[in-house]
Amino acid sequence: TDPPRPGAARGFAERHPSHLPPPPASPRRVPTRGDFRPLTIRTARDAVAAAAGYLRWLGFRDVVQPEERPASGVDLRAPGLVAQVDPSTRPTGLRAVECLWLNGLSASAVSVFFSLAGYTPEARSRAAELGLPLFVLDLTGTPQPVNTAAEGLTSGAA
Repeated sequence: TDPPRPGAARGFAERHPSHLPPPPASPRRVPTRGDFRPLTIRTARDAVAAAAGYLRWLGFRDVVQPEERPASGVDLRAPGLVAQVDPSTRPTGLRAVECLWLNGLSASAVSVFFSLAGYTPEARSRAAELGLPLFVLDLTGTPQPVNTAAEGLTSGAA
């Protein structure tokens, strides 16, 4: 074919070569969530309620708290989620972390642990290996991430 004449109309393929990438899509707007409103912890039920509120704030829907604590130790459930809250004054141990992880595994769900007194070094190490998010609740009811998995969950990366 002859080269195009100057000033001649160019075809679509000449105006929009296929080797050029398409224009970038407009960035998706991430919905903003308001500030988390903690619940002051006075009782074990308050600790569970504070954790449930935090999980809802993170975006988990239909978080339920059974009237009685089941033998599994799981305090909160939602579609794709199992969570446990340890309101005791002793650091949460390895066995509790592993049991929650197994409950999540059997339910094909994310497992999340909340503790008032923190975690033993063995529990923290095992949770890091398993990718299980650990949070510490202070008495104002504000959860603080303890490990990388918890930070990822809080930032929405998990």
